[in-house]
Amino acid sequence: MSESEVTKQGRRGARPDREALIGVAAGRKQGEQPPEGDTEFTSYYGRPVINGPVWESPDIPGYLFLGGLAGAASLLAPGADLTGRPALARVAKAGAFGGAALSLAALVHDLGKPGRFLNMLRVFKVTSPMSVGSWLLAGFTPLAGIATASAWTGRVPRCGAAATAGAAALGPAVAAYTAALVSDTAVPAWHDGYREMPFMFVGSGATAAGGLGLLAAPAAQAAPARNMAAFGVAVELVSAQWMERRLGMVAEPYSSGRSGRYMRAGKVLSVVGFAGALLGRGSRIANALSGATLLAASAATRWGVFHAGTASADDPKYTVVPQRARLRRGEPVRSEGADHV
Repeated sequence: MSESEVTKQGRRGARPDREALIGVAAGRKQGEQPPEGDTEFTSYYGRPVINGPVWESPDIPGYLFLGGLAGAASLLAPGADLTGRPALARVAKAGAFGGAALSLAALVHDLGKPGRFLNMLRVFKVTSPMSVGSWLLAGFTPLAGIATASAWTGRVPRCGAAATAGAAALGPAVAAYTAALVSDTAVPAWHDGYREMPFMFVGSGATAAGGLGLLAAPAAQAAPARNMAAFGVAVELVSAQWMERRLGMVAEPYSSGRSGRYMRAGKVLSVVGFAGALLGRGSRIANALSGATLLAASAATRWGVFHAGTASADDPKYTVVPQRARLRRGEPVRSEGADHV
């Protein structure tokens, strides 16, 4: 029986050492989370704790690859025009338009019907990477098409030059926005790589565009394509290495399983393709082989990123273990609001 008494002036006779203290009163700092146990996490009833990506292969990794190729090729085209390399310019413009059109087709195929893509254009939401990306593709593709038609037919050169410049202005965003798209999800291997992912995607796009130029343009005009490939390979490899090192355990899918095989293939093909382009300069055959290798390298990287994301979503440890680590460090736990892509 308690010795305290409740009166109009409050409790009387309560023993201080019998009070149950909680929160700040118990000595915990304001905003501090309750301590977590060090119990090793093994499984969440053998089931994922987040909804995995609803995207499928080859539509979405193809969409990522072709969009990067289109954006980077649109930057290669005006450089070729300005330096007097018309054959390379035609190849780059065709690559920009073809990549954008096929990328759009892959996205529509994944959505199921064209009307769903058109519905995405009914509004423009600057905070939504998908909304911004849809509008970028809708503006970029016609410009790249006009530039390509003018370059290959010789008609309306001024209009073609303006379209080339317009496509080049949108090109960097087209090459990079898919990185924001995949990072803006709850998928651990994508979300946690948000810092390096745009650089890796832009580098991969430049690798593909440089490879296309080496593959299809005459050897005498291939120097800008070789330079772009060198830039792309360097940026892609360095940013991927930084990302995997920073992510720690969450980066495991990038080096294991099917996604790991794709990523390793991408790195090896990038180095081999660039070495071939460097050593075989002046040779049409060497340039073509190197270009095809670089295109395959970029595609392998995109497929690797896609499968790494799905693998990390399927295994609950990549969601739970980092969250527990953040709690132990006293960091705020991020909201996992995005449950699909």
